[in-house]
Amino acid sequence: MIGFAWVVALLSLAAIAAVLSHRVSDRLHVPAPVVFLLVAAALSDLFPQLGKLSTGTVRHVVTVALVLVLFNGGMNIGWRRLRGALAPVLWLGVLGTVLTALVLAGLAHWIFGFGWLAALLIGTALAPTDPAAVFSVLGRREILGRTGTLLEGESGANDPVGIALMLSLLAAGSASGWGAIGMGIREFALQIVVGLLVGVIGGYLLVLLMRRVTLPGEGLYPLQVLFAGLAIYGLATVARGSGFLAVFLAGILVGDARAPYKREIERFHEVLASFGEIVAFSVLGLVVSLRSLPEGNAWLVGLVLAVLLTLVVRPLVVGTLLLPARLRWGERIFVAWAGLKGAVPILLGTFILTSDLSQQLRLFDIIFVVVAFSVIVQGGLVTVVARLCRVPMRALPLQPWTVGLRVRNEPQGTHRYHVGEGSPAVGRSVRDLSRDEGVWVSLLTRDGEAVPVNRDTVLRSGDEILITVDPDEPDRSARLFRPGR
Repeated sequence: MIGFAWVVALLSLAAIAAVLSHRVSDRLHVPAPVVFLLVAAALSDLFPQLGKLSTGTVRHVVTVALVLVLFNGGMNIGWRRLRGALAPVLWLGVLGTVLTALVLAGLAHWIFGFGWLAALLIGTALAPTDPAAVFSVLGRREILGRTGTLLEGESGANDPVGIALMLSLLAAGSASGWGAIGMGIREFALQIVVGLLVGVIGGYLLVLLMRRVTLPGEGLYPLQVLFAGLAIYGLATVARGSGFLAVFLAGILVGDARAPYKREIERFHEVLASFGEIVAFSVLGLVVSLRSLPEGNAWLVGLVLAVLLTLVVRPLVVGTLLLPARLRWGERIFVAWAGLKGAVPILLGTFILTSDLSQQLRLFDIIFVVVAFSVIVQGGLVTVVARLCRVPMRALPLQPWTVGLRVRNEPQGTHRYHVGEGSPAVGRSVRDLSRDEGVWVSLLTRDGEAVPVNRDTVLRSGDEILITVDPDEPDRSARLFRPGR
């Protein structure tokens, strides 16, 4: 028992240090995941026994952590918010991932002489942006307009695509010629289609479960949603689909649902996502050996590929795919820059470690170097690039106090909104909204403070309000508070 108590105490102290490292990352303007990743990698070299986790165990732990992150990310986006940026998110998430993988694979083949399969595996591993890294950087910052939705939606959508591509390449690796290409395409299509179907159906059923099944205790509702999300991932994967895509789509459908204890469910999953981020990067860091980076010039190859990916490949792909989108050039540049790599590329690198390829460790080390460059350089300069590109970004202060009322039945016609910048409600008084739109504002918070509401109170951009409207016209009220384009 004493030995076990030491393990519990040391792991808990390490977890506290990981939580406190967020303050360090804020001061250094470096994303918190890079702290977990590099510290864990250094510790695995100093204490080799820490790095004795099997690759399979690491993959399973990181998979569960990413399921938590993706489900929470989907809930934060929601269908109403995603709908306005759906087309560019799909272009970036699907076609952008494939094109990035192909272009980067070509550069790895022609510049460094990698075989085509090895080059494609490198390109595929590094093509997806990472939701844990992106959500960590944007977690306490709000990007006004569609730019933030684009980045969050892309990071959630392209991970399933990248994982499906990796599994398709490895499945086709035993074949040759056109047979390998055909097998890879069939496997990729199967993963996307099945993941899409299971995600939509599972998300719809989960919303029904949340709304119609009454449980005896408040604490059971978040657990119900957690286990349902994990079940959606598992069922999609068993059916040979993309479990990550399924759970992300389910989170999007749940995000806009009105259900009992919805706020408690959201807070619970925010905590789980933060915990998943710490676990994913820390465990992946234990797999990395910093001592092996000089072997085969892995650090140099990774650095060159990181620079090419950041300054050439992603701007070329993203810039081309976003041409039809209504964005300023500064916003396009910012989206290209803020596509951070993270846990997912390293997770995909663990698939390479367990394959039959030669130079597996060298390929994995190259991927790690690219990820380290991305989270340190790109992540550290996100706010600077946003300012240079004139992308409006503001820090969201913590609001630890809650004001509200509990009611027994669903409050028909009661909704909570953020007043978007440029929305029709900005500059209008409560009296005007009540007279012209049939909207009664009952509660208003501004800059984290409750504001007394009277007939002459004028709404401002960024206000959070609680309103009551005709239950049959919720969409009519929603349009009043959507950001202007």
